Amino acid sequence: MKPVIETEFGNHLQTFEKSRETLLPDIERACETAINTLDSGSKILIFGNGGSAADAQHIAAELIGRYHSNSRRGLPAIALTTDTSALTSIGNDFGFEQLFSRQVEALASPGDLLIGISTSGNSGNVVAALEQGGDYCTTIGLSGNGGGAMQQLCDVNIVVPSTETPRIQEMHILIGHIMCEMIDRHFSQ
Repeated sequence: MKPVIETEFGNHLQTFEKSRETLLPDIERACETAINTLDSGSKILIFGNGGSAADAQHIAAELIGRYHSNSRRGLPAIALTTDTSALTSIGNDFGFEQLFSRQVEALASPGDLLIGISTSGNSGNVVAALEQGGDYCTTIGLSGNGGGAMQQLCDVNIVVPSTETPRIQEMHILIGHIMCEMIDRHFSQ
Protein backbone atom coordinates (compact mmCIF):
# COMPACT_ATOMS: atom_id res chain seq x y z
CA MET A 1 0.00 0.00 0.00
CA LYS A 2 2.71 2.47 0.92
CA PRO A 3 4.15 2.74 -2.63
CA VAL A 4 0.70 3.45 -4.08
CA ILE A 5 0.01 6.08 -1.43
CA GLU A 6 3.38 7.71 -2.06
CA THR A 7 2.75 7.68 -5.82
CA GLU A 8 -0.63 9.34 -5.35
CA PHE A 9 0.92 12.07 -3.19
CA GLY A 10 3.68 12.51 -5.75
CA ASN A 11 1.22 12.83 -8.63
CA HIS A 12 -0.81 15.34 -6.65
CA LEU A 13 2.25 17.42 -5.80
CA GLN A 14 3.41 17.41 -9.42
CA THR A 15 0.03 18.71 -10.61
CA PHE A 16 -0.06 21.19 -7.74
CA GLU A 17 3.34 22.62 -8.69
CA LYS A 18 2.45 22.89 -12.39
CA SER A 19 -0.83 24.58 -11.45
CA ARG A 20 0.90 27.02 -9.11
CA GLU A 21 3.39 27.93 -11.85
CA THR A 22 0.79 28.56 -14.56
CA LEU A 23 -2.65 29.35 -13.13
CA LEU A 24 -2.15 32.27 -10.74
CA PRO A 25 -3.16 35.02 -13.22
CA ASP A 26 -6.35 33.17 -14.21
CA ILE A 27 -7.23 32.42 -10.58
CA GLU A 28 -6.73 36.08 -9.71
CA ARG A 29 -9.01 37.14 -12.60
CA ALA A 30 -11.63 34.63 -11.48
CA CYS A 31 -11.50 35.94 -7.90
CA GLU A 32 -11.86 39.55 -9.08
CA THR A 33 -14.74 38.56 -11.36
CA ALA A 34 -16.60 36.77 -8.55
CA ILE A 35 -16.08 39.67 -6.13
CA ASN A 36 -17.26 42.21 -8.73
CA THR A 37 -20.34 40.09 -9.45
CA LEU A 38 -21.29 39.90 -5.78
CA ASP A 39 -20.44 43.58 -5.19
CA SER A 40 -22.89 44.54 -7.94
CA GLY A 41 -25.72 42.62 -6.26
CA SER A 42 -25.72 39.76 -8.76
CA LYS A 43 -25.46 36.05 -7.98
CA ILE A 44 -23.26 33.08 -8.82
CA LEU A 45 -24.63 29.90 -10.41
CA ILE A 46 -22.35 26.83 -10.33
CA PHE A 47 -22.72 23.49 -12.12
CA GLY A 48 -20.95 20.30 -13.14
CA ASN A 49 -21.42 16.51 -13.28
CA GLY A 50 -20.39 13.75 -10.85
CA GLY A 51 -17.52 14.91 -8.65
CA SER A 52 -17.81 18.33 -10.26
CA ALA A 53 -21.47 18.46 -9.15
CA ALA A 54 -20.29 17.86 -5.60
CA ASP A 55 -17.69 20.62 -6.02
CA ALA A 56 -20.40 23.00 -7.28
CA GLN A 57 -22.52 22.26 -4.24
CA HIS A 58 -19.52 22.59 -1.92
CA ILE A 59 -18.48 26.01 -3.29
CA ALA A 60 -22.06 27.34 -3.22
CA ALA A 61 -22.41 26.23 0.40
CA GLU A 62 -19.18 28.02 1.35
CA LEU A 63 -20.52 31.25 -0.18
CA ILE A 64 -23.99 31.03 1.31
CA GLY A 65 -22.73 29.94 4.72
CA ARG A 66 -19.12 30.83 5.34
CA TYR A 67 -15.66 29.77 4.37
CA HIS A 68 -13.65 31.14 7.30
CA SER A 69 -15.29 34.37 8.27
CA ASN A 70 -18.19 34.64 10.68
CA SER A 71 -18.38 38.38 10.07
CA ARG A 72 -19.66 38.50 6.51
CA ARG A 73 -23.21 38.20 5.25
CA GLY A 74 -24.41 35.19 3.30
CA LEU A 75 -23.72 35.56 -0.41
CA PRO A 76 -26.05 34.59 -3.28
CA ALA A 77 -24.83 31.36 -4.85
CA ILE A 78 -26.83 28.51 -6.35
CA ALA A 79 -25.57 25.04 -7.21
CA LEU A 80 -27.64 23.90 -10.20
CA THR A 81 -26.88 20.31 -9.24
CA THR A 82 -29.02 19.99 -6.10
CA ASP A 83 -32.71 20.25 -7.07
CA THR A 84 -33.58 16.64 -7.84
CA SER A 85 -37.08 17.49 -9.02
CA ALA A 86 -35.76 20.03 -11.54
CA LEU A 87 -32.92 17.73 -12.63
CA THR A 88 -35.15 14.71 -13.19
CA SER A 89 -37.96 16.62 -14.89
CA ILE A 90 -35.59 18.50 -17.19
CA GLY A 91 -33.68 15.29 -17.95
CA ASN A 92 -36.91 13.45 -18.68
CA ASP A 93 -38.66 16.17 -20.67
CA PHE A 94 -35.76 17.87 -22.47
CA GLY A 95 -32.76 15.51 -22.17
CA PHE A 96 -29.57 15.36 -20.14
CA GLU A 97 -27.85 17.95 -22.34
CA GLN A 98 -30.27 20.64 -21.11
CA LEU A 99 -30.03 19.94 -17.35
CA PHE A 100 -28.16 23.16 -16.64
CA SER A 101 -29.05 25.36 -19.65
CA ARG A 102 -32.74 25.18 -18.78
CA GLN A 103 -31.96 26.29 -15.22
CA VAL A 104 -29.71 29.09 -16.50
CA GLU A 105 -32.55 30.22 -18.74
CA ALA A 106 -34.91 30.30 -15.76
CA LEU A 107 -32.63 31.58 -12.98
CA ALA A 108 -29.79 33.66 -14.45
CA SER A 109 -30.11 37.41 -14.84
CA PRO A 110 -27.86 39.83 -16.71
CA GLY A 111 -24.74 40.44 -14.64
CA ASP A 112 -24.79 37.04 -12.93
CA LEU A 113 -21.73 34.79 -12.95
CA LEU A 114 -21.84 31.24 -14.29
CA ILE A 115 -19.15 28.83 -13.09
CA GLY A 116 -19.04 25.64 -15.13
CA ILE A 117 -16.92 22.74 -13.91
CA SER A 118 -15.80 19.96 -16.26
CA THR A 119 -12.56 17.99 -16.04
CA SER A 120 -12.57 17.48 -19.81
CA GLY A 121 -13.88 20.93 -20.67
CA ASN A 122 -16.35 19.16 -22.97
CA SER A 123 -19.28 18.04 -20.79
CA GLY A 124 -22.27 18.63 -23.06
CA ASN A 125 -24.63 19.99 -20.44
CA VAL A 126 -21.97 22.31 -18.96
CA VAL A 127 -21.09 23.61 -22.42
CA ALA A 128 -24.80 24.13 -23.23
CA ALA A 129 -25.31 26.15 -20.04
CA LEU A 130 -22.31 28.36 -20.80
CA GLU A 131 -23.67 28.89 -24.32
CA GLN A 132 -27.14 29.67 -22.94
CA GLY A 133 -25.97 32.34 -20.51
CA GLY A 134 -22.82 33.57 -22.18
CA ASP A 135 -24.48 36.55 -23.86
CA TYR A 136 -25.79 38.09 -20.63
CA CYS A 137 -23.69 36.52 -17.85
CA THR A 138 -19.98 36.42 -17.13
CA THR A 139 -18.57 32.91 -17.42
CA ILE A 140 -15.78 31.13 -15.57
CA GLY A 141 -14.68 27.59 -16.30
CA LEU A 142 -12.80 25.13 -14.17
CA SER A 143 -11.47 22.52 -16.58
CA GLY A 144 -8.51 20.36 -17.50
CA ASN A 145 -7.32 18.37 -20.52
CA GLY A 146 -6.41 21.52 -22.44
CA GLY A 147 -9.74 23.25 -21.70
CA GLY A 148 -11.90 21.60 -24.34
CA ALA A 149 -14.89 23.47 -25.76
CA MET A 150 -14.98 25.64 -22.64
CA GLN A 151 -11.88 27.47 -23.92
CA GLN A 152 -14.06 29.31 -26.44
CA LEU A 153 -17.01 29.91 -24.10
CA CYS A 154 -15.53 31.25 -20.88
CA ASP A 155 -14.39 34.75 -20.02
CA VAL A 156 -11.89 33.01 -17.75
CA ASN A 157 -11.20 29.29 -18.14
CA ILE A 158 -8.87 27.93 -15.47
CA VAL A 159 -7.35 24.90 -17.18
CA VAL A 160 -5.58 22.56 -14.77
CA PRO A 161 -2.43 21.26 -16.50
CA SER A 162 -3.33 17.58 -16.31
CA THR A 163 -5.23 14.87 -18.17
CA GLU A 164 -5.94 12.82 -15.01
CA THR A 165 -9.45 13.37 -13.66
CA PRO A 166 -8.53 12.89 -9.96
CA ARG A 167 -5.68 15.40 -10.17
CA ILE A 168 -7.87 17.91 -12.03
CA GLN A 169 -10.63 17.56 -9.42
CA GLU A 170 -8.13 18.05 -6.59
CA MET A 171 -7.02 21.34 -8.13
CA HIS A 172 -10.61 22.43 -8.82
CA ILE A 173 -11.55 22.26 -5.15
CA LEU A 174 -8.32 24.06 -4.18
CA ILE A 175 -9.12 26.80 -6.71
CA GLY A 176 -12.69 26.97 -5.38
CA HIS A 177 -11.34 27.34 -1.86
CA ILE A 178 -8.94 30.09 -2.95
CA MET A 179 -11.86 31.94 -4.52
CA CYS A 180 -13.89 31.52 -1.31
CA GLU A 181 -10.98 32.83 0.76
CA MET A 182 -10.62 35.94 -1.39
CA ILE A 183 -14.39 36.54 -1.34
CA ASP A 184 -14.44 36.09 2.46
CA ARG A 185 -11.64 38.60 2.89
CA HIS A 186 -13.35 41.15 0.65
CA PHE A 187 -16.76 40.92 2.33
CA SER A 188 -15.37 40.73 5.88
CA GLN A 189 -13.72 44.16 5.67
